[in-house]
Amino acid sequence: MRRYNMLLTGLLMIGAGVYLFFARPQILSLGFDELAGPFLWCVGIAVACAAVPLLVLRTPVPPTGFFTDNVAKPPAMPSRQMPMEVLLLQIENHVRLEQAAAESFLKFPTHDQLHSKTPSPFVN
Repeated sequence: MRRYNMLLTGLLMIGAGVYLFFARPQILSLGFDELAGPFLWCVGIAVACAAVPLLVLRTPVPPTGFFTDNVAKPPAMPSRQMPMEVLLLQIENHVRLEQAAAESFLKFPTHDQLHSKTPSPFVN
């Protein structure tokens, strides 16, 4: 249905324009009939004419998205899993380094010591 939305819109505009111009409904003022009718008629013809080449020349695109069978597989990542003990040792080392830095800053607070880089690999 989506392919024909533009064509249907153009045809609807043509029909509304013809109705307004030739039927001259009593609900609307006379000036609106004479202006809006031909305008809708002409614009509807333009929209319908523009929709025809889009319908004819459009190549079908295979569906992509969430509900399709063509799911792209993610690239295989090398396994970089570490044993849990190694990771815990690194975290404990990082905590010790940070605690030592905090204790030394509390003993001798200086600007250089506050903004010095930590040797821990966990901090950028």
